[in-house]
Amino acid sequence: MKIKPTIAAFNQANLDSIATCGDINRNVTCASHPVQSPLHSEVFAYAAKISRLLFPKTKAYYEIWIDEEKIADKNEEVDPLYQDRYLPRKLKIGIGIPPNNEVDVLINDIALIAVIEEGKLQGFNIAIGGGLSATHGNAATYPRLATVIGFVDTEEKILKTIYEIVTVQRDFGNRSDRKLARLKYTVDKLGVGAYKEEVEKRTGFKLEAARPFSFDKRIDYYGWYKADNGLWYYTLFVENGRVLDDEKLAMKTALLEIARTDKCNFLFTSSQNIIISDVAEEDKATINQLLEEFKLIEHTNNASLLRKNAIACVALPTCPLALAEAQRYLPELLGKIEPLLDKHELTGENIILRMTGCPNGCGRSTAAEIGFIGTAPGKYNLHLGGDNEGQRLNKIYKENLEEAEILNELDGLFSSFKKEKRSNERFGDFAIRKQLV
Repeated sequence: MKIKPTIAAFNQANLDSIATCGDINRNVTCASHPVQSPLHSEVFAYAAKISRLLFPKTKAYYEIWIDEEKIADKNEEVDPLYQDRYLPRKLKIGIGIPPNNEVDVLINDIALIAVIEEGKLQGFNIAIGGGLSATHGNAATYPRLATVIGFVDTEEKILKTIYEIVTVQRDFGNRSDRKLARLKYTVDKLGVGAYKEEVEKRTGFKLEAARPFSFDKRIDYYGWYKADNGLWYYTLFVENGRVLDDEKLAMKTALLEIARTDKCNFLFTSSQNIIISDVAEEDKATINQLLEEFKLIEHTNNASLLRKNAIACVALPTCPLALAEAQRYLPELLGKIEPLLDKHELTGENIILRMTGCPNGCGRSTAAEIGFIGTAPGKYNLHLGGDNEGQRLNKIYKENLEEAEILNELDGLFSSFKKEKRSNERFGDFAIRKQLV
């Protein structure tokens, strides 16, 4: 039983898992790599500010897990945000820094898109209503990307806007059907305009018109990069986020040895990879030597573009909702798809491919150019037509395909793409132009 000391260690490291599976704000994700922008640290700081703002006030977490004494005065637990009923469903928040959308910002219930002009953070465009979960056979459920509703500049207004977006969901969200309880359904039930008006009524100010922004990629920065803070960062390819030792690679041991140097920190990316972070110039050689010794640089460099972009949820046997494999199966399937790309001279294409064991969206398969969604053991719906930048969802192309059918379909699709693609055209855009979906 190591759960209690583990959670206590989280708390000591200023991490938390408070009410993790509850109907509250679950997480605030942000673009991970400082090389993304000279203002990365300023933008990144908002993740902690928003997380603290939306913390539940209950002390039970600390009483149970951190050995604090029972609270005598329960008035201290009065929670003006979650009150006595929490939210209708979980809530997720993302912060993106254009032009790289590696955080998949628009899949979140609330999305903040940093607006940087003349070297200064001007504020954020705010979007609402993202979420990828659905249920097979239930047309009332669907994936949705967040809709931009305006721009906010000062920290006070930014935090107030986020807070009141949450209170509107608390008060208007569906509490009779959990499948229809996420914020995206509240947005569509009320209408984007009405939801925005209610937020503005509660904040006491109008949102400004959204500022222009654009995403042109959705990638991790593999290898060594030096950020504006003078420190070095190495992004390691971790297939489907699984850190382990096997007969080919001792990744778990390697990262333990790197941690023992006390010359770095670790960051996680939204694409399931690890950044060995905050490495001083004089310590880079030490870290690099360990990366080379354990063949982690070779491992990262040799992975194909397709494999580096791929994401899978945990699925079977870990997740009770899974209908099919994902994390354990996708590496094997990619080993059969990669030769097809090679056959059609497409190995240099930066295709986004993802797999989930069910339609709940944890592997973000509907926000991919090629998406696989499990329907039964060994069977998947094949989705096409999402864009490369994460601003368009895909749609079903073929249903209930087994592996041989998947490979046959992709072989034909790659052949057509090679022959008919326009200059610099992405695979997802090709699928839309050719009306494949």
